[in-house]
Amino acid sequence: MAVSLERDDGVGIIKLNRPPANAYDHVVMKELDDAIYEVRFDRAVKVVVLASELPRFFCAGADVASLKAGDAYERAAFDLHAHEVLAKLERTPKLIIAAINGHCLGGGLEIALACDMRFMVDADARIGLTEANLGVIPGTGGTQRLPRLVGLSRAIDLMVNGTAISPQQALELRIVDRLYAADQLIPETMAYAKKLASGPSFAVGRIKLAAVQGSELPMEGALLLERELLNQVFASRDADEGMTAFLEKRQPNYRGE
Repeated sequence: MAVSLERDDGVGIIKLNRPPANAYDHVVMKELDDAIYEVRFDRAVKVVVLASELPRFFCAGADVASLKAGDAYERAAFDLHAHEVLAKLERTPKLIIAAINGHCLGGGLEIALACDMRFMVDADARIGLTEANLGVIPGTGGTQRLPRLVGLSRAIDLMVNGTAISPQQALELRIVDRLYAADQLIPETMAYAKKLASGPSFAVGRIKLAAVQGSELPMEGALLLERELLNQVFASRDADEGMTAFLEKRQPNYRGE
């Protein structure tokens, strides 16, 4: 299998491993879909890290040979499913962090953009929506998610030129959130994830949903969503524990429920 799932202290680690560059076809996307469902149903998983087991690539995007071999019907079905899988990343009420250890191009960046945070290696790697170089467009959410992240004109400039930029440039544009040395990327990402997993992870997941889904709504609808999610949190065991611990002047014992 090209996609595997491991668990470590409340963190689910989804790993990509399809040499040489983690290019994905419909089988890989189905495996990613299955992994997302697993972490959704696993109560012990509070935070998710999406990482690569290959040394130089996070993901090079869609498998061009597979796309070229398919007909128009198969390509449309593939793209629809890919859209649905990445939407599941955004709609999962658990924080999802992409640990980008190498080149992250085309659909690879589109996968990372559907994650809530992106930590990247500070090394000789490139990142960008490069589909225009193949005569196509970013078709797995990139034309929508990148402009929302960096602004419309800047995103268009990057996409129409098929530009791949350095990790430092990506940090400056806020495409990625943090940079780490190669030997520190996974340890630092896991430390960050475990810290959140051991804390009020139920509230963390609802903060994510309020921010991600609310950003697509008019303000009034977004505030309604926020209130609904707040009511869910108020009814949680963690909220009761957190407020009780505050009043009793002790450390809370969160369970993510």
